[in-house]
Amino acid sequence: MAFVALGGGLRASGRPGYCRQMRLASVREQLSGYRSADSTEAGFVARMVELSQSETACERWHFQPGHFTASAFVLSPDRRDLVLIHHKKLGIWVQPGGHVENTDPDLASAARREVLEEVGLAELEPFTQGGSPIFDVDIHAIPARKSDPAHEHFDVRFAFVSRTRTLVISEEVSDLRWVPLDQVQQMATDDSVMRAVKKLRAQLG
Repeated sequence: MAFVALGGGLRASGRPGYCRQMRLASVREQLSGYRSADSTEAGFVARMVELSQSETACERWHFQPGHFTASAFVLSPDRRDLVLIHHKKLGIWVQPGGHVENTDPDLASAARREVLEEVGLAELEPFTQGGSPIFDVDIHAIPARKSDPAHEHFDVRFAFVSRTRTLVISEEVSDLRWVPLDQVQQMATDDSVMRAVKKLRAQLG
């Protein structure tokens, strides 16, 4: 199913490939308004803009060089804690996120869906500063697995504040928890999560 912008929302369209075009146009627009924190992020943004020229850049089978994914850093209602999941395959604590589905009108919607599916949080308020809803960007390598060749995930990351602390574990994760922002560094996580935590703490003051 495709979607057409109408009166501030989206409605279904029967035009083949139209949803892909709309989604990628949205990605390019949001990336253009994103303020990179450093030269590394600026490089990520440039590569993402280049990838967005491919109509199938959001498809999980687009392996050369990779495809877009979406994830979310979700703060507790008091903005003191961050929800993290223990990734079954990677064995580390990371933010909820995953592949983009054909039913996702944009990457922010994909991130919201992943949060709902993985940790059960549905009521999310955007946590943004600046002209773009994107909070962070990252490109990381994914090793070959089964029939999938080695490729990269072009991860577009959003930030939200949850209206509730009630978490629901899913089959997709082995564990989940609220972690105080000043204790995330004690978890087995990766540098990109710590970079995002640094941003969150800076914006929260």
